[in-house]
Amino acid sequence: MKAKPDRGRYPAAAGTNGSPTMFDWIQQDAMPQLSAALQVTIAALLGGIVGLERELANRPAGLRTHAMLAGAAALLVLLTENIVFEVLADTGSNTLRADPLRMVEAIVVGVSFLGAGTIFRSGERGIVGLTTGTSLLLVGGIGIAVAVGLLYLAVIVTVLALLLLRVLVRFENKS
Repeated sequence: MKAKPDRGRYPAAAGTNGSPTMFDWIQQDAMPQLSAALQVTIAALLGGIVGLERELANRPAGLRTHAMLAGAAALLVLLTENIVFEVLADTGSNTLRADPLRMVEAIVVGVSFLGAGTIFRSGERGIVGLTTGTSLLLVGGIGIAVAVGLLYLAVIVTVLALLLLRVLVRFENKS
């Protein structure tokens, strides 16, 4: 019987019987996981900044929703990247017939579902919640940007969102 190929998860044996220990695996994977956790945290913080503005404007989706959405978007992209690399390592191939952009599409669909829940018709005010719905979509994009390593873009878009939400509101026609 042919031996199962080593997936590279466990480093050289360090246990007393020559087998790898759980501690070896944790040490090996710690830095990439901590880096990913930092990316998710940064995405959540940036999303939270936009959410804080929505919270201060008394909108239905606020600080927690925006922070969690941006963090979730980053996490899902990072997991997809990790899964793709694991499959490539398992097959020993440099090619994979998969489309990692499907995760981005799935994030957009999920965010759109959440955003649609913030939009409703009010008799005297007309349609409300459009800005909150679009800010949810934007923080999803911010989370994706952080996950793919575009931190400067994510920060700039966060600042742009704050400018759009806080400054341009003064020029809106509220009649």
